[in-house]
Amino acid sequence: MSRRFLFVLGSARLDGNTELLAREAAEQLPGEAEQEWIRLAEHPLPDFVDLRHDSDRVRPLSDTATGRLLDATLAATDIVIASPLYWYSVSGLTKRYLDHWSGWLRTPGLDFKAALAGRTLWGVTALAGRDPSVADPLVGTLNNSAAYMGMRFGGVLLGNGSAPGDVRKDTDALARAKTFFAREAPLARFPHQDA
Repeated sequence: MSRRFLFVLGSARLDGNTELLAREAAEQLPGEAEQEWIRLAEHPLPDFVDLRHDSDRVRPLSDTATGRLLDATLAATDIVIASPLYWYSVSGLTKRYLDHWSGWLRTPGLDFKAALAGRTLWGVTALAGRDPSVADPLVGTLNNSAAYMGMRFGGVLLGNGSAPGDVRKDTDALARAKTFFAREAPLARFPHQDA
């Protein structure tokens, strides 16, 4: 199966540092790898309503933002969450996308969890500070989401940048971007499983 990358852009800013870093990494992908880029700000999802115990879910129509994101997610072998670090975790736009996974898990006939099992989740983020440990909650969110879904987790490509274009000055991040998608991603595990 050829690889199909879905880049989910979770920034409220057009061409922000996180997106620039993600595009730098994507340039290194082989030509036969398909790429789809979806800017969540341009495809706003409705508020997620948890109806687990109230009613059955139906598959969203493909012509809605929710349906388009669902279809793109199911078609991807590799899902790249490109979210800037907002308050030490993923952006609100990104969190809303992940919240919709909960609804898709319960959509009859979809078997969302089984469909994503074995696929790979990656992360890309830009942070304003120099201490990468402040991104640990973001990394944990993505790792644990991948572990729950039975996915592989390729880790998070971290870059530094606050003002527009700053990440281009982070030569270490740009160097890591060149090989980020080249490595084999291990099966995600919850932290308590590593002990």
